This record gives sequence, structure tokens and C-alpha cells, in this order.
Amino acid sequence: MFDMMKMMGKLGEVKTRMAEAQEAIAKMEVSADAGAGMVKATINGSRKLTGLEIDPSLLNAQDAGMLRDLVIAAVNNAATKMEELSKEEMKKKTEGLLPNIPGLDLGAFGI
Repeated sequence: MFDMMKMMGKLGEVKTRMAEAQEAIAKMEVSADAGAGMVKATINGSRKLTGLEIDPSLLNAQDAGMLRDLVIAAVNNAATKMEELSKEEMKKKTEGLLPNIPGLDLGAFGI
């Protein structure tokens, strides 16, 4: 039988663990590249761009369009990696705390 009091007690622990996970995620940084490493973007856990490296050979007028595309690709790759890392961290911190309840969707929390 489902124990509601036990479930309520677990919710406090889930809240604490989620806060810990969010704090850990905020401290993370991830980098990704595009164009075989010619453009490298770094973002933090808040999904803010914190670094951008561009190979000097790309800095000429003829390659402006390609450079734009590579920057966009590198930033998007880094954002995707950070999303995956965030989900993994949240899952690690909350694993086993809540029973599998049909219809309970914690996707908004990254679980």
C-alpha cells in the first residue's frame, strides 16, 4: 500500500537534493567545438557563453559566413552537452527517492 506520510518525508529530501544538484550544475562548464576544432565555445551551467576561441585562419572577410555558422554550431553543441550533464546530475542526486507514480512528471526539474 502507498504510504503518503513516507512520501511527504521524501519530498523534503528530494527538495534538498535538487537544490544540491542545481548548485553543482551552476558550477559546471562544458566546451564543444565545430569545424574540426576551429571554433570552440564554452558555456556554464546557467547556459551562458563564457568562452569562445576562433582559429585565426578563419578571420578573413571571405570566411565570414562560415565563421558565423561554426560559432552557432559550437555554441549549440556546448548547450546540448550542458543539458545532458544537467539531467545526469539531477538524476544522480534524486535517484531512488521517489516511487514511480504514473502521471507524475518531474521533467520540468530535469529528472
